[in-house]
Order: sequence, then structure tokens, then C-alpha cells
Amino acid sequence: MNTKETWAGYLFISPMVIGTSILVIFPIIMALIVSFTDWVFIRGIGDMNFVGFDNYTALLSDDLFIQSVKNNVWLIFAVPITMFLSLMLAVIINKHVYMKSFFKIVYFMPYISSVVAIAIVFQLLFHPSYGPINEFLMGIGIEDPPRWLADSNWALVSVIIISIWTSIGFNLIIYLAALQNIPLELYEAADIDGAGILKKFRHIMLPMVSPTTFFLLITGIIYSFKSFELIVVLTSGGPGYSTSVIVYYLYEQAFEYLRSGYSSAISIMLLLMLFVVTALQWLGQKKWVNY
Repeated sequence: MNTKETWAGYLFISPMVIGTSILVIFPIIMALIVSFTDWVFIRGIGDMNFVGFDNYTALLSDDLFIQSVKNNVWLIFAVPITMFLSLMLAVIINKHVYMKSFFKIVYFMPYISSVVAIAIVFQLLFHPSYGPINEFLMGIGIEDPPRWLADSNWALVSVIIISIWTSIGFNLIIYLAALQNIPLELYEAADIDGAGILKKFRHIMLPMVSPTTFFLLITGIIYSFKSFELIVVLTSGGPGYSTSVIVYYLYEQAFEYLRSGYSSAISIMLLLMLFVVTALQWLGQKKWVNY
């Protein structure tokens, strides 16, 4: 490769390198530095004192941070449920449904809809007194239905239900694309061997869509850790921090209490959690991504 081609390659990748450096790498380095200080945003950089690992040790004994981590773990359980429902719907729509384009749009609409609009709709649906869900439950004989978003025991369940509903469309479209790329020869060979629909699903569909499943699992878990807009609009972390997640707690510490050093430590902890989860999944992909 001559010098002109080398410089042309550098020129083409330079916008991405510069953008990544300014918007990702530099903020991570600054957050790491600030996490070892007691900096409060309104004081200015001149009043920044080094405190070592005090912010990190405080996190380990912070009950609200631990509660937020637990809530995030519960949100992760919504990912395999969403993937299972999406795959089942994708199989049905791909094989046995007319007007496939219409159903794709219908299921994809919640994913691209405004979070604020979705939150308002579900606030009405889950209203403990006059919400249609509780009216239906009382109509079938349940005298004391859940208070949903107003009950600390049910609020996180409500958020998980909404997260599943909004995420199914994206997973469905990705699974449909993967299913339509499976060679028809495999199904024909299975028919010759007398394989039923369950055997086709187990021995053809699941292995062939396993790379897609791996992709959706990683993106789903990362998305669950980044849950923020829905929490802010729907519950503001309540009642009693029962729906607070790591990103919401970080936001609260940074922009409501102005604890820049402490919130930076939270962001670094979140980064490490995501790195560990992604690394474990990446290392294990060869055992279950197969054809």
C-alpha cells in the first residue's frame, strides 16, 4: 500500500476517531479522574479535593445504590422474556400470517413511539382506582387488585411489563429478518426426514438464529442498564426508590444533589458492570452461537 492510500484511509476514519475521542474516551477519562475527588459542580474546578477511593467505598455501603443495582438486575430478567415472546411471534408471522407488513408495523410502533406518550398511557391503564386493568380485574372477582405504580411491591413489575411491551417490536423485526435468511433447503430436507414443526424449530430455527439471539441478548442487557426516560416520566424512581435504577440514581446525585465526584464514581461502576457482562457473554458465545 502506497503512502497516498495510507493517508486516504486515515482521512476517512478520522471523523469517527475524533468523534469517539471527544464524545466517549475523553468523558470516560474525566469521569474516572473526578470520581476520586469530592467535587461539587457549583463550586468550580478550583475547589476539587482528592479523596482517593472514598466515593467507591461509600457506594458499597449506600443502600439506595444497592437497591438501584438490584432493580437493574430484575430488569435484566425482562430481556429473555422479551426475546422468547418476540421469537414466537416472529415464527408465527413468518409462517402462518397474512398481511405480514401490517403486523410488523403494529408491533414495531411501540418501540418508536414517544416514551412520554407511552408513560402517560400506562399511567392511565395502571391507575389503581379507575384504570381499565383494575376495573377488569374487579369485574372478574378480584376485590383487591394491585395498585401497580402506586405500590412499591408492584411498581417495578409494572415497569418490566411496559419494557417488554415496548421492546418486542424491535426484537421481532430482527428475528423475522434472521428467519427469512434461513435456506429453504434445510426445511425441505427436514420434511423428507419426516421432522415435525417442533423438531424444525429446535434443530433448524434455533441454531440458525443463534447469532441474532446473541446480538439481542447483549443489546437488551445494555439497554436494561440504560433505562432512564421511562423511569423518570413514569415513577421518578418511586415509590420509595422501588423503581430507581443505576442511571436514574446517577442522574439524581449529579443534577439534583450536584455531587459530581460521587456520581462519576457511579458512572465508572456502571461502565465496569457493562464491561464484565459483555465480556462474559462474548467469551461464552462460541458455546451457543452455532449453525
